[in-house]
Amino acid sequence: MPSQAKTPWGTNRPIARGSPERRLSAHVRPQLKRFSKSRLPAGGACAVLVTVRSELLCGSARYSRASGKMAGAGMATLGSWVPRRRWGREAVFLGFYRGLSALLAGKSERTPRWVPACRPKSSVSFLSRPDLPNLAYKKLKGKSPGIIFIPGYISNMNGTKALAIEEFCKSLGHAYIRFDYSGVGNSDGNLQECTVGKWRKDVLSIIDDLAEGPQILVGSSLGGWLMLHAAIARPQKVVALIGIATAVDGLVIQFNQLPVEVKKEIEVKGVWSMPSKYSEKGVYDIQYSFIKEAEHHCLLHSPIPVNCPIRLLHGMKDDIVPWHTSIQVADRVVSKDVDVILRKNSDHRMKEKSDIQLLVYTIDDLIDKLSTVVN
Repeated sequence: MPSQAKTPWGTNRPIARGSPERRLSAHVRPQLKRFSKSRLPAGGACAVLVTVRSELLCGSARYSRASGKMAGAGMATLGSWVPRRRWGREAVFLGFYRGLSALLAGKSERTPRWVPACRPKSSVSFLSRPDLPNLAYKKLKGKSPGIIFIPGYISNMNGTKALAIEEFCKSLGHAYIRFDYSGVGNSDGNLQECTVGKWRKDVLSIIDDLAEGPQILVGSSLGGWLMLHAAIARPQKVVALIGIATAVDGLVIQFNQLPVEVKKEIEVKGVWSMPSKYSEKGVYDIQYSFIKEAEHHCLLHSPIPVNCPIRLLHGMKDDIVPWHTSIQVADRVVSKDVDVILRKNSDHRMKEKSDIQLLVYTIDDLIDKLSTVVN
């Protein structure tokens, strides 16, 4: 009789060793919704799987890539849940989640005994660029593929997701970079003069001047928009994408939905005071010039020439960027390796512990996939 695997998250049902298909125990099996291309807007050729996840995977099982093939108008069966095979790496994961709990609770982390005490340190540095603002960044050296976190609109590199990914990369020894856009955080520059195009250049500067080897880009909100542009511009270096509440064309779409008289008023004033519960003063003051410049970087109007694996995570309670946006992105990209994972009770920021766990499991899954392809 196979033994049960006991972990901090619970106990799995017995799993037969060598079984070709291993599934997660019933009490944590997520509800699934499948969307075939025939039920999505026209265009593209990828098989898209949408997973609605009301609670996170647990036990010793790990998230395995959900694979599907087009069969007529439908989708083939979901790939199985596969237990982690390397117990040494599992121990690192257990240590990481202890650190994650401390991070989310705002407490200092005690180094787990099974994680090496001598870990790489990350300090603030600055990337000097001729005729462009210097960019503040933090970098961990490590193995490939490296991870680059691209923050959301005027968000800095010290957010919950950025720090959690750093702890994850430390635990597995992977290279990692987080940074501030020009005009944001510790970087030089005037925020009032920033544009989507300038921030796109910031991302490319990080990839070109700091990153070594293949990179997985993790983009949050507007960062998800910029990660797609980076993948288009640097296809040889960007090997996978993970979008969190991906806000492709988001500000432009929101602006165009305003009444005509309101848009004219904003054009005259030169500033759009966009209401937001995430701003301390209740609004974000966005320059009209920022919106007009952003129109030149919209992607959803035509096929998006990105061929690498893409994972799109989105909260169904997102009141800033509708989760349907991730479905549109999945349809528009030419890549056939696209998964859309919806969190039923998550909002735009997706910063709860279960959201962060899903994020790092997704990163690990892509690392595992890319390593398998290379080997």
